[in-house]
Amino acid sequence: MLSPRTSPTRDIVSLDGLWRFALDTRAGADPWTSRLTSSLEAPVPASYNDLFVDAEIRDHVGVAWYQRDVRVPRGWAGERVVLRFGSVTHAAQVYVDDRLVAEHVGGYTPFEADLTGIVRPGAEFRLTVGVDNRLTNETIPPGTVTTGPDGRERQSYLHDFYNYAGISRPVRLCSTPQTFVEDVTVVTGRDGAAGVVDYRVETGGETAEATAVRVRAVDEAGRTVAEAYGPEGTFRIEDVTLWQPGAAYLYDLVVELLTEDRAGAGELVDSYTQPFGVRTVEVRGTRFLINGEPFYFTGFGKHEDTPVRGKGHDDAYLVHDFQLMEWTGANSFRTSHYPYAEEVLDFADRHGIVVVDETAAVGLNLGVMGGLTGAAPTPTFAPENFGGVTGEVHAQHLRELIERDKNHPSVVMWCLANEPASNEDGAREYFEPLVELARKLDPTRPLTYAAVMFATPQNDLIGDLFDVLSINRYYGWYLFTGDLATAEQYLEEDLRGWARRFGKPVMMSEYGADTQPGLHSVWDTPWSEEYQSDYLAMYHRVFDRLPEFVGEHVWNFADFQTSNGIHRVDGNKKGVFTRDRRPKTAAFSLRRRWRGLDRRKPGLADGRKPGLADGREPGATTDY
Repeated sequence: MLSPRTSPTRDIVSLDGLWRFALDTRAGADPWTSRLTSSLEAPVPASYNDLFVDAEIRDHVGVAWYQRDVRVPRGWAGERVVLRFGSVTHAAQVYVDDRLVAEHVGGYTPFEADLTGIVRPGAEFRLTVGVDNRLTNETIPPGTVTTGPDGRERQSYLHDFYNYAGISRPVRLCSTPQTFVEDVTVVTGRDGAAGVVDYRVETGGETAEATAVRVRAVDEAGRTVAEAYGPEGTFRIEDVTLWQPGAAYLYDLVVELLTEDRAGAGELVDSYTQPFGVRTVEVRGTRFLINGEPFYFTGFGKHEDTPVRGKGHDDAYLVHDFQLMEWTGANSFRTSHYPYAEEVLDFADRHGIVVVDETAAVGLNLGVMGGLTGAAPTPTFAPENFGGVTGEVHAQHLRELIERDKNHPSVVMWCLANEPASNEDGAREYFEPLVELARKLDPTRPLTYAAVMFATPQNDLIGDLFDVLSINRYYGWYLFTGDLATAEQYLEEDLRGWARRFGKPVMMSEYGADTQPGLHSVWDTPWSEEYQSDYLAMYHRVFDRLPEFVGEHVWNFADFQTSNGIHRVDGNKKGVFTRDRRPKTAAFSLRRRWRGLDRRKPGLADGRKPGLADGREPGATTDY
């Protein structure tokens, strides 16, 4: 699905701002048929949970209603009118006046409603959106809704981050011509010093077949460097400037629909510009290659989580977070545990940050809940749990993710799930069709999944299906708490086991320790800032001893909110930054390590690991 962009033939009106707001318990019957009478207003984009002081709103399970009045620009006569939502968490019903115009399930991918013929240029309409936050075993992520003795619904779920809900990403009213560019796909390669670009353009509208397609590649100086005709084809960019980690370079693919198929002779019907970067991604043996060069991931698992706004997209935090990642020396991050806002990936494209793009499939592991409660776990992939409809829903989420993000040069790998029960019966039957689907939709990017602690090199059932082994481990925190010496032995044995069995690149997709800012100790005291730094240093010693190792993503970039629980105090505190982005001691430790790594030579075939700029041996750092 194309991201909204203005062009000579397209306009956009932002619908962000304050909307009328009410819970379904207070909105009355059929609230889309009239003006909401609630005195509450909610900002868009934002989660609604933390905005108000009313506990009923924060704890609400079910539908909440948003409403505003919208005027269609009078100049859009004869145009196609499209309403686009960046995301609604987790399901949406959209009404224009009294008419249902769209429904969507899935809280982290966009959807549209074609309003052509429903609304009139120059006229106003009432826009009402029902936002349903409920999670079940037929949603991604999954959850369970029960009804308490007081008649209220209660939500439980299997992931360790707060179930924020609302219209959390931008809403836009867009115009396009009646015949329009519907989709663009760009795949890049290299031939010596030249870039090779395969493109495909899909068109929509009644007269789409009568239009011709012209594409032009335009460099950052505004020069046309290649041109081609037809709905699909290949062109070359001589002396191409590559998109590289830390050195982003973007071209624009200007797609034009013309009334005739003679170069420059037709009348312009529609124009859409798709930015793209020329780069290649490959897994070769135990190395991860970008543009043919070994790449070593340094960075974080993150969350879209900020005070007050919850998961609402915020450009100020976007800029500041990227600044902090650059300050630490990070070159990458994982979109844990859902697709992030399109604006985040656009920013990563422009600034050369590498992204592992993850679906919202977190919580496909009933063994985790058994481990927390002591109750005997029920089989995760049993038909009554996640072995039935869930797989079909997961596949649809994967389609929407790849459709949305396929043209981002920053995205170098798809992550199909976080901590699934890959050690349980039924895991292979569940994941094999998803892997086949992902490779069919995008054969150009490697695939991974983040392995849970219960999955070991001995019992994992799906590792051979994927290209990179991403491992989540917490030796020294959940296991061998406070005993880093023992934790180091078990960690190294574990990681070497994955490398021996599968012969694939291995990276650490999560490792970290909860840390209370301001707590200090001269001993190995869990929750202290010193312990977090020493914990990370121990992991880094192990990483530097493994020739198959290709990256390290600390959990987490910043503290984030979770559901109520006695093992959490005001959220998850594994961030190296606080929730309001103040650095803990570990942030400075990471900065010393990552800014010292020689990233020109990571993952070399001879087994050498990254060197340090001052000549010290890897793993020998003692200043943290």
